[in-house]
Amino acid sequence: MPPDRSTLITQIGELVTNDPDQPGFAAVADAALVIEDGTVAWTGPAGQAPAADTAVDAGGRAVLPGFVDSHAHLVFAGERSAEFAARMAGRPYAAGGILTTVAATRAASDDALRANLRRLAAEMLAQGTTTFECKSGYGLTVADEARAVALAAEITPEATYLGAHVVPPEFAGDVAGYVDLVCGPMLDACAPHARWVDVFCEDGAFGADEAAAVLAAGRARGLSARVHANQLGPGPGIRVAAAAGAASADHCTFLTGADLDTIVSTGMVATLLPGAEFGTRQPYPDARRLLDAGATVALATDCNPGSSFTSSMAFCAALAVRDMRMTTQEAVWAATAGGARALRRTDVGHLTAGARADLILLDAPSHAYLAYRPGVPQVAAVWQAGRLAAGSVP
Repeated sequence: MPPDRSTLITQIGELVTNDPDQPGFAAVADAALVIEDGTVAWTGPAGQAPAADTAVDAGGRAVLPGFVDSHAHLVFAGERSAEFAARMAGRPYAAGGILTTVAATRAASDDALRANLRRLAAEMLAQGTTTFECKSGYGLTVADEARAVALAAEITPEATYLGAHVVPPEFAGDVAGYVDLVCGPMLDACAPHARWVDVFCEDGAFGADEAAAVLAAGRARGLSARVHANQLGPGPGIRVAAAAGAASADHCTFLTGADLDTIVSTGMVATLLPGAEFGTRQPYPDARRLLDAGATVALATDCNPGSSFTSSMAFCAALAVRDMRMTTQEAVWAATAGGARALRRTDVGHLTAGARADLILLDAPSHAYLAYRPGVPQVAAVWQAGRLAAGSVP
């Protein structure tokens, strides 16, 4: 269907609008929606819907905004299932496993990396993710990071430069030398393709001063900041993110009271990644504490071959409800509007007039089914910028 033709989706049992004029989750029962020129042109009661060129009868099913996945690592080669199996058998998680993927990624061709990236992007789309962020970070040389960011930029405007993921073996014992590379020639090669700069601020990766230097260098090249913070233990990540004006601090598993106050006072998004906790048996972030304090929370998959090899936002929403004490409404908002906030996007994450027409038709009457029926495929159709991009309509 060409995006310049209008489409009416009617008889929607529950239309999740996430109306920006209302706080938090917002939905309308017995609703309809009109798509025109790739955007949402109208929403309202089904009985008042205007005519359109084509019509889709939702048959009482729910319609949601497309998921917005604001944290994913999709440019890589190889796999780490043996590491996962060992971890499930009792071996503790450590960030050093990243270097296994670095070796495989360096050895892979551009075509192999591109094919895997596009496969995962298609997998996401089929499950309702219409906007996603994609990081580099598995090359850790100038050439390999540059090609990773360029590949990411082929399929998403939300490409992130993560040269400061871990220190590669050839710089063992010379963290300062590697930070100089990340802030200099590597950044020069990657910045033209990226929107964001990120850093893994954690014991075993990069400390506060090193992380701050990387973020400052990226910002000087016009990149906006985001930070891997407080995943493996308490640390300076939240403070570093706040000082850099980061859009989001991601993981937020171990937060002090001061960290929580900083997140709330700055308006920085706390992006929670329950897939990582599922895959590492680490404690889940305390989403309830964040929400009750007034923080803005997003959910994302952290899709990567080591700690969270899932592309399913629905699965992450179900984990958030079951293990992080979020309500079904809070989880869906965090997976849509929350992700949009983390990417500083106003065109996605909601379904009100003027929004990009990214939407999910569930084969269920309510958003709650995403957690109520975990693991069951429920996405019947996905529209992206007004086009039917996955699935089929009734």
